[in-house]
Amino acid sequence: MSNASTESGALPPRSMRERSKKGRIPDVEWLFGYGETKNAHKDGFLSKLMRRDWLKLVYTTFIYILQALPVWVLPLITSDVIDMVTLRPDGYLTRIFVDAGILVVVIIQNIFTTSWRLSVLNKWIRKTTAEVKSGVVRKLQRLSITYHKEIEEGRIQSKFLRDIESVEQYCRNFLIGLVPNVVGTIISAGIALWRSPIVVLFFLCVIPLNVLFTMAFRKRIRKDNVVYREENEKLSSKLTTTLQMLQLTKAHGLIPHEETEVQAKINSVTQAGLRMDKTHAWFGSMMWVTSQLLTAGCLFFCVALALSGYISAGEVVLFQSLFSSISSSVLALVNSYPALMQGKEAVRSLSEIVCAEDIERDDGKHPVLSLKGEVEFCHVSYHYPSEEKAVVKDFNLTVKKGERIAVVGSSGSGKSTLMNLIIGLLSPTEGQILIDGKPMQDMPMQSYRRFISVVPQNSILFMGSIRENITYGLDHYSEKELARVVEEADISEFLPSLPGGLDAPVGEHGDKLSGGQKQRISIARALIRNPKILILDEATSALDNVAEYHVQRAIDRLVHQRTTFIVAHRLSTIRNADRIVVMEEGKMVEVGTYDELMSLGGKFCQLERLSRMREETALKGA
Repeated sequence: MSNASTESGALPPRSMRERSKKGRIPDVEWLFGYGETKNAHKDGFLSKLMRRDWLKLVYTTFIYILQALPVWVLPLITSDVIDMVTLRPDGYLTRIFVDAGILVVVIIQNIFTTSWRLSVLNKWIRKTTAEVKSGVVRKLQRLSITYHKEIEEGRIQSKFLRDIESVEQYCRNFLIGLVPNVVGTIISAGIALWRSPIVVLFFLCVIPLNVLFTMAFRKRIRKDNVVYREENEKLSSKLTTTLQMLQLTKAHGLIPHEETEVQAKINSVTQAGLRMDKTHAWFGSMMWVTSQLLTAGCLFFCVALALSGYISAGEVVLFQSLFSSISSSVLALVNSYPALMQGKEAVRSLSEIVCAEDIERDDGKHPVLSLKGEVEFCHVSYHYPSEEKAVVKDFNLTVKKGERIAVVGSSGSGKSTLMNLIIGLLSPTEGQILIDGKPMQDMPMQSYRRFISVVPQNSILFMGSIRENITYGLDHYSEKELARVVEEADISEFLPSLPGGLDAPVGEHGDKLSGGQKQRISIARALIRNPKILILDEATSALDNVAEYHVQRAIDRLVHQRTTFIVAHRLSTIRNADRIVVMEEGKMVEVGTYDELMSLGGKFCQLERLSRMREETALKGA
């Protein structure tokens, strides 16, 4: 985008460039409407694009005029040749040969100018589409965790794949279809005005009639496009859910039920598509009939003028050809309206992401160059934007460098929210968090997070090798360092059984590995980054006893000399924690060592007894 902006000399306004310092994507947001999501489709995506790249627009329009010269030169020469043959003035043969030579040159040059123009336009359109794709991805990375929780993954996929493709087609229809037809209509009308102003009066009938038809169909076309897009998003969302739940669906014998639900979504998309196609068919057919009737009317109007002596026989052919050209251009413009409306709807749909305001804060002024790992919570509270009730309430805690803090509590007590606050995925609605004595809000999150590692409950692995998953995001690492973390994470215990060793593929979401193996890879990923602050979010809760043994060994090595926050499900695994924080309804109700809390006989003691009962029940069941 920056290259194009420099080339055209038209940069986004200064206020937008300043917004980029706050993690915004001003280049793409500028095209989509400055975040005015509700009115983004009225803000002129194409007009802004053309204003930014106006030199390219002028350049390609000039090439088009050269490319389309046969359209205007052929009627003029045909008219001239007919008049030469019928009137036979002096030197008419020479003039006919000159006309033939001109026509041959004009037609042949079309080969080169067509390739030239399409090459420039395609490069322009592809680069613009790439800009939009890149901008959407960057914006998705910057949007807050609450935004991603509220929007369905399938809807995002539909917007990224289908709507961006529609935006590309939108640009293509405008640049390759609409602009040339407008230019062609103006030039053809100009030639007709030059030869006979009377005939131009008839030509003017074309535009009002076509505009009336377009206005009549406009609301229906737009409504059908909106419904069709929404039904596609619902289908995409349902398909994503279906694939995620495939194992559960099979296990419970719910395949027929799932097929019925998916088929219902497919039927809805089909019906919406058929309604849209029907509207487009009626619109297109009515416009074609109108165009043909007007063309026939022009023919007989010109014949009447020729019989009255106002124009020659050759000019009848000229005006008929020019009118056909104008009529075809106007018809093409009108027929492109449904596609342009579909593109506008795609722009509006994408603006829901591009112009979303729920951006993760990353505007700290002081980059984090080093970190000790001291964390202090000062009267921290948090509530989600859509809820009034706080999920963390007046939380106070000072954590020293290298201290192990376990956080326990029943479901919904605020444990995960507390971890998200430490990571910076959420910002306190009240109070503040200090890192090494400095307010977290003054730190750019990207530089701060270089010193943090998270091992989640459900290991997040991507399609690739074990090596790629461990070293994800690292540009430089040594084989010696990799070997060390493989050993410390206890991956060496199962590595020899895998073909390819570290280069063995893990499958999609790590499906080729067991839960314990995936978790150890997550631990190795954390180890190789040598974090100063470590967060273990119920890292062993989903594992069996054998897998837990290996993972716990790896965790014991991982937490050494690091400030560690442990969200625990199995309370027996946090005996070695320096302090245990007990959460209930967002508040810290108890804090102390394992022995202190057990002797207290309070909330932690109750949770520990329940945890033991669950473990004993699980062992008996096994």
